[in-house]
Amino acid sequence: MSNKNNQINAVGRETFNNKLGFILACVGSAVGMGNIWLFPTRVSLYGGGTFILPYIFFVVVIGYSGLIGEMGLGRSTRNGPIGAFAKAMGSKGKSENMGRLFGFIPTIGSLLLAIGYTVVISWILKYTVGVFTGSIFTPTSMEEFGAAFGGMASSFGNTTWVIITILLSFFIMNAGVAKGIEKLNKFMMPLFFVLFIVLAIYISTLPGAADGYRYIFTFDPKGLLDPIVWIYALGQAFFSLSLGGSGTVTYGSYLKDDEDILYSAKIVAIFDSAAALLAALVIIPAMATTGSQLSEGGPGLLFIHLPNLFKNMPGGRIVAIIFFVAVTFASMTSIVNLYETSIAALQDEFKFSRTKSTLTIGALGLISSLLIQGIVGEWMDVVSIYINPIGAVIAAIMFYWVFGTNYTKNELQKGRSIQIGGWFEPMTKYVFVFVTILVYISGVLLGGIG
Repeated sequence: MSNKNNQINAVGRETFNNKLGFILACVGSAVGMGNIWLFPTRVSLYGGGTFILPYIFFVVVIGYSGLIGEMGLGRSTRNGPIGAFAKAMGSKGKSENMGRLFGFIPTIGSLLLAIGYTVVISWILKYTVGVFTGSIFTPTSMEEFGAAFGGMASSFGNTTWVIITILLSFFIMNAGVAKGIEKLNKFMMPLFFVLFIVLAIYISTLPGAADGYRYIFTFDPKGLLDPIVWIYALGQAFFSLSLGGSGTVTYGSYLKDDEDILYSAKIVAIFDSAAALLAALVIIPAMATTGSQLSEGGPGLLFIHLPNLFKNMPGGRIVAIIFFVAVTFASMTSIVNLYETSIAALQDEFKFSRTKSTLTIGALGLISSLLIQGIVGEWMDVVSIYINPIGAVIAAIMFYWVFGTNYTKNELQKGRSIQIGGWFEPMTKYVFVFVTILVYISGVLLGGIG
């Protein structure tokens, strides 16, 4: 790998070309299905603005604790979670091998999540092509839309598109950090926001849309007394910001020392929240134009309810094209982040070349995603409930407790002219670690909160 083709730092590791590339890559990793098919549903189910207020509160808390921590852990160690955790343990004279063992937890979790996400993206790609050809509008009732999706989501029901998804993803990733991941996000993320803004403007002109806006901005103080609202707002913020001790740590390892991590985290949190709010401003008013309220999220919303809605909406064909193209952009920028952790691990720990790493993980991802097509929901639940939060807890402990406050504060001060205040230690060592443990326990008890 040469400097001519990719940015290389002083320790021979690829870096992002600039701050914008890093921020857009992190925004791309955060903006995904949680913003599009989950956030609008929770806004609808839990009181509109009554849910949005605690969600924003937790975005701020997690952004200035967990997000900066994972970015900082990656940059300070120039490694993904396996190498980063090993260095943390070694800094205290403990076994680096024990740290590497801990690092495999978020690394494997990220890979398992990427495999499940591959199947989901294969659905999205099929529907995106289908809105251009008109094939997804063939069903004539909600039941037929459901049956069409059920057939696609069954065992080996979408094999061709799974293969296409893998090929697209790993073609991008083989190009490297600057020429692949960064360029993808610089192209797709701005377009995602432009397309969703266009959709929001058009939906606002339709009769009945005002009812949706009124609901979104409804605020009932009594609703804040419901702990479930706060728990699901916490889960939404935690998972939407793509925490788990893996992808953000890996992206942070490609960041230069002169970049201000706290500023970058703030921008990522703002744009991730903006994406979620944009999705709500499109989907909830769109549902209101038919006199219905959004009550189902997840794949059912994206592949059953919305296609049926678009089919019967004025200008629905164009709306569907814009919507699914934008969703494709969001999903592709997310999946490259999820796979990057395991690809980087092969490069760092086993000294594989970039191409050998992408081919190895690509083959594993292809075989696994083909086999789990009929159980992808259960697969994703296990990973998000039992593995991702544990990865986030371990990453927080390694950075804030094992390395310690002096080390972490100095690392995060790099590239920053304003001194980090006294809020830092209580927010990071205590509040965030408690929050991640709460996410894990809540997820187990409620069957998932993100």
